Amino acid sequence: MAAITAQLVKELREKTGAGMMDCKKALSEVDGNIEAAIDYLRENGIAKAAKKGDRIAAEGLAAIKVDGNKAVIVEVNSETDFVAKNDKFLALVDKIATTLLTNTPESVEAALALAVDGETLEFVINQAIATIGEKITLRRFAIVEKTDADAFGGYLHMGGRIAALTVVTGSTEEEIAKDVAMHVAALNPQFVSEEEIDPEIIERERKVLTEQALNEGKPANIVEKMIEGRLRKFKKDISAVDQAFVKNPDQTVGQYVSANGAKFASFVRYEVGEGIEKAEVDFAAEVAQQVAAN
Repeated sequence: MAAITAQLVKELREKTGAGMMDCKKALSEVDGNIEAAIDYLRENGIAKAAKKGDRIAAEGLAAIKVDGNKAVIVEVNSETDFVAKNDKFLALVDKIATTLLTNTPESVEAALALAVDGETLEFVINQAIATIGEKITLRRFAIVEKTDADAFGGYLHMGGRIAALTVVTGSTEEEIAKDVAMHVAALNPQFVSEEEIDPEIIERERKVLTEQALNEGKPANIVEKMIEGRLRKFKKDISAVDQAFVKNPDQTVGQYVSANGAKFASFVRYEVGEGIEKAEVDFAAEVAQQVAAN
């Protein structure tokens, strides 16, 4: 059996909000597997589903740039929010986005090797690090394309803490696509529609819901009917077109787009720092240490 370390218990507590002993027991039951432990806690009614991306653990900026039928959404990280608002950092993010849009590389590694003003993009970023004084990284990006008959929608929340880029087909009305991007930024759907959901995700949820129902003492003959009802709700909750439209909750996103003669085709949503572990800093101790050193 894998060793159940204090760090592992702490990580599970942060992801689920469950108590220390519950987390330790859950990890022991599943041989230290974090994802299986989350399922165990949910099945026993101790914790709700936890998404890794919920934790904002790094600073920086997400940006969107459009050029004709191509667009890019990019996340560039810095160590502090202060630097993320720095004019030099903003200029660097813009240069990175322009370079990505012009060259359409397939990976971060390929992007860093691109030529920019006679140097590589990696060199340009390293120069910015030397000037600004903080670690800066190109974390991720996506290049999105459309046709002349479609529209891009770009929306930035909190100055780029969250960015959403959408494509609607069958209409060139950018306002429709932007409204949908605003919804995606606010509600954080996982898929455009139910058809896109990975069957493995559905089966995993079915297992959790089944165990929940059995642990609640529900009769076996009605468990299956309950499960199907809860699964339908689960699929609608994570599918953008089935969600209540953020600007008009009386209609779904799908209904809003259809009413305007369009179809919601795709989206990319970035939330700065999601899923990145950030060191916890005791500022009082840090200052005391610096004073002592002087």
